[in-house]
Amino acid sequence: MRRYKRTLVAVALATTVVAGTAGWASGSAQRPVTGPPPGTAEWNADRSLGRPLPDPATAEPTQVADFFRTLDPAARQRLAHRHPLVVGNLDGAPVALRYEANSRALRGTPLARLAEPGRQILAFDPRGRGQVAEVYGDLERARHVSVIVPGSDMDAGTFDRTKDPYGTPAGMATALRAATDPGTAVIAWTGYTTPVGVGLDAATGDLAEAGAVRLTRFTDGLAAVDAPPPSLFCHSYGSVVCGLAARDLQAADIVVLGSPGMRAGSVRELRTDARVWAAKDASDWISKVPHVELLGLGHGNDPASPAFGARRVPAERAEGHTGYFAPGTDSLRHFAAIATGRAASAGHERAASTGPEGDVR
Repeated sequence: MRRYKRTLVAVALATTVVAGTAGWASGSAQRPVTGPPPGTAEWNADRSLGRPLPDPATAEPTQVADFFRTLDPAARQRLAHRHPLVVGNLDGAPVALRYEANSRALRGTPLARLAEPGRQILAFDPRGRGQVAEVYGDLERARHVSVIVPGSDMDAGTFDRTKDPYGTPAGMATALRAATDPGTAVIAWTGYTTPVGVGLDAATGDLAEAGAVRLTRFTDGLAAVDAPPPSLFCHSYGSVVCGLAARDLQAADIVVLGSPGMRAGSVRELRTDARVWAAKDASDWISKVPHVELLGLGHGNDPASPAFGARRVPAERAEGHTGYFAPGTDSLRHFAAIATGRAASAGHERAASTGPEGDVR
């Protein structure tokens, strides 16, 4: 009984730091943003085309894509003009039309910088702390696509902050894009409500469960517009999101870095056909977090441990919890190989690795 109590206390304390980059600060409970985008009621009431529009709450991304294929350019433009928040967040809608709709929705807001020329905003939801997805590269012609799934404290206002850039979705995406080639597009996806600071939100899976639904629909939307299956790079608490979504994701790879756990005991328990990779550097404080799950606290086994069964990504040159995408690191170099398909095509699978620990070479 005494051992059980010690374990429970350890879990309750240690898992308060599994969120990401906030450090030792008190957390603030968050309510996840769910459901269709703002403006859905007006969209559903619109009969300007003489027929119902696809309901954002129930239509699958493939149905949305099929609907837009029936429209001429002028009709598409009218819908984007009337309903920018719906079109801009509608998975399955044409990529360029979403960019245009979100640019319109962002004008005049505190986030107007996101509407500056050259920025490609694939999603913008102003609810809560705000959510945003930005594309780096040519998504419509890309041979390879990667998606960054971040951890704590990321929202529309912080996802591209200049402080600690390689710990932000925008900084990670920029670094990965620069390390790949022109045929690769990278998406910084801050598309779920992340924990703030450290606390129960970071130690439990509630926000991750809501995020997993949104991430699954997002990847379905990429498939609906004929984008290739993406490689997901899931940082810290973002790896909990990816773990819960794994069985339903349309993804080629799931790469976790600085992970507190994926709410699974092994790769097999994820029930995914995607290749699963894990990176953790020795200086990452996440190593001090007990990888357990008890009474809803904690996120389970360490994905970087050999027993989990993930393919290992070297991270000896990365520093700290947010240094995996820093230029010049071995982790970034191997992330780029995964993102461009070179790691898999060259036979760098875990079972066939030239290294004893299943590392990518």
